[in-house]
Formats: sequence, structure tokens, C-alpha cells
Amino acid sequence: MNADPSSPAPSPRPGAAGSLDLAVVGAGPVGLALALLAAERLPAARITLFDARSLDHDLTRDGRTLALSLGSVQLLERLGAWPGDAAAPIAEVHVSQQAFGPVASGRWWPPALRREPEVRLRASDEAVPMLGAVLPYGRLVSALQAAWLQRAEADPQRRVTRFGWPVKALKPVPATGPAAARGVEVDAGVAERFDLAVVAEGGVFADQARKAIAADYRQTAWVGTVTLENARPGVAYERFTRHGPVALLPLPATAGEASRASLVWCTDARDDPVEPLDDTQRLAVLNTLLHGEVGRAVAITPLKRFALGLNAERTLVDGAVVRIGNAAQTLHPVAGQGLNLGLRDAFELVEALRHAPDVPAALRRVEWRRAPDRWALIATTDFLARSFTWQLPGVEGLRGAALAALDLAAPVKSLVARQFMFGRR
Repeated sequence: MNADPSSPAPSPRPGAAGSLDLAVVGAGPVGLALALLAAERLPAARITLFDARSLDHDLTRDGRTLALSLGSVQLLERLGAWPGDAAAPIAEVHVSQQAFGPVASGRWWPPALRREPEVRLRASDEAVPMLGAVLPYGRLVSALQAAWLQRAEADPQRRVTRFGWPVKALKPVPATGPAAARGVEVDAGVAERFDLAVVAEGGVFADQARKAIAADYRQTAWVGTVTLENARPGVAYERFTRHGPVALLPLPATAGEASRASLVWCTDARDDPVEPLDDTQRLAVLNTLLHGEVGRAVAITPLKRFALGLNAERTLVDGAVVRIGNAAQTLHPVAGQGLNLGLRDAFELVEALRHAPDVPAALRRVEWRRAPDRWALIATTDFLARSFTWQLPGVEGLRGAALAALDLAAPVKSLVARQFMFGRR
């Protein structure tokens, strides 16, 4: 997201943004952000937002926690939809690997690498106020939804809201002549024709139909909240263990209460060490896995489980339908970048529609512009997820050596931090 959203939108052009009739399917964070971006950057376009849930649905009941990069935070701030009071800034990301043996612990490496492998990314090193932030799913969607409804109320002819309208089918509408534009028919009980439909309705891996590229990692993510004693504020931890990664994301602090963190604990689904344990046992095991500086986990909520896998389309564009966010790619949470990737999809799509001479040209541009960022993240998360299932000797040692070496290479570490904050440009 490296274009300047504060610059004025160009004049509407026939066949492009000026005559665009856009359907957005899905009012989650990515779909709402796209609708808001389009309303701001494509003022002459007509935008219809569909979602199966009702407008009065209680979003606070959704217990998910979201990690957003700095680039995503900045985008939401510019849209007037960033609930900063509900967010916990990430000042540092600490990635480490639990020592499994002589290779992982560094016994065979030079003195500078003879320590538990780790790398630290700090906001202060990059001269930014934060690397990102963590907040509840419901608070973010509520803020985005309120901002959209305000836009829709101000311009009801061009900002149409259809909550409680599940989209049943998308049917391509072929061009009727050499100069005619193709389109798509959206069936939400009543069939309507649009120039373009953007699907941002993703869901979780276990509930999705398999896409062109699919892999079941046979891993489980156990998700919940832990209370920490003597924790450092503003630090997000990721710990590579023998069974998979364990992540702790700082949650907003409440005066007088102990520090809390969102937990994502990934394990092998075929031999899951977490499933048979009760909460007390899970807490005890978790404390043996965490890095020493995390502090001590003193309480844990009941954990929910999610199946993990890769499910991705080869292309974002299919005729006059574009898929973004989880509708285009569902990733392993090892890098915590799925939502950020979806928001970058939304931004680049609106920029392409804003500048291209017509819709087909915009779709060609967005496919080309998104490919490097998208495939780099898909490949990275897929490699890391699979590496936890490999039984080859020395795999843990190589991963640990890579972490330790990265921490010593300041320019490369800064490049990684910038990619974490803003994606691949």
C-alpha cells in the first residue's frame, strides 16, 4: 500500500470508475475496508455491499483477535475506521526457537551463534511508532461498519447496504458486442447485474470448498487467551517448538489488571499433545514451551481449535469477479499476515480501478501488481508450515541457524521488518 490515499481522485472516465457498478460480497474487515476505499477513491461509482448476517448482529460475541501491520493501521486511520482505544500497539516482535539438541542450541556453531536462536524486530530500530497492533475482531468490524453506514446514509443512491442478503450465486454476463463490457449477475434472492463483483467472504479453512491450490497441513491451531505475570508490554512472541509454532499477541491493557495475550498454539493434528489435557495441564505445558523473557502464564481460557491448511486461487480475477482476502487465499497463521494481505488486495484493486481506462485494464493491472506480494507470502507460510512436519535430521538446526544469523544481519533484518509492516512492494 504505497500509493498516497490522500491525493485527489482523478476525474471519472466512461468505462472505468465513473460508470462503475460495484458489488462487494462480504462485510468482514476486508470487504468493509474495500467498500470504504471505493466510496472515498471512486466517488462516482455505485457500490452495493452484501452480507448474510443481519445488521443488528452482535459483533462483540466474536472472540477472535486480529494482528494488523503498521501499513494496515495507517490505512484504517485514513478511512476513519481505526478504533485505537481498543488496540494494543506492537513495539517489538520476538521470534525464537526452542532448543531441541546440540544443533538447535548452537553447540556446533561459532561463539556468536551459541545461544538459543532468536531474532528481534523493534519499532524503534525502524523509526516508527509501532510495528502493528492487536485488537478484537468485533471492535474492528464495528468501527468499519459504522464508518460505512455513515457513508451510505450520506449518499444512499450510490452507497447501498444489504445486510441479511446472502449471495447464492455469481453468474458471468457476456459482452453483447465489440464495445460492450462484460459483467456479472449477483443472485441474492433477486438477480442484479453489476460491472464487477468483489468476493471478500472467506471463512476458515475447515469450512471452505477447496480451491485450485490446497494443502491440508494436518495441524491444529488452539486459540484462546492467557494471563501473564511479569510480562513486557507491547511485545509479540512467536516460538518455534518441535510440534509447531506458539504465538502470543499482546492484548489491550486494563488498569489494575494483569497483562493478557492472545494465544495461537499450533500442533500436529495426528498426534496432538494439547487435546487430552485439561486447562491446568495446558497451562503447565505452555510454560515449558515459552521463551524465558515472556514471564509466566498464570491463567488460560478454554481453547478453541481450528484446522490449518493452505487454500488459494491461482488468480484473483475470474471474468468480472475478483476474490480478495480469505476468499482468495487462506494461509497458515505462522506469519500472522492473512488479514494484512487481504487489506493490501483491497487497496491495490481500488487503485487499479481508479487509474485504469476501463475495468478489464484495471483487473489486468491488479493481477500483475498483487502477484509478487501474494505469492511471496503464500510460499513463505507454506514452507514454514510444512517444515514442522519434516522428519529430516537437522531441520530444526537449520531453521535455528537462520534465525540467529538474521538477528546479526541488521540490513536484512530491517528489510524483513519493513516487509512485515508494509508487505512486498
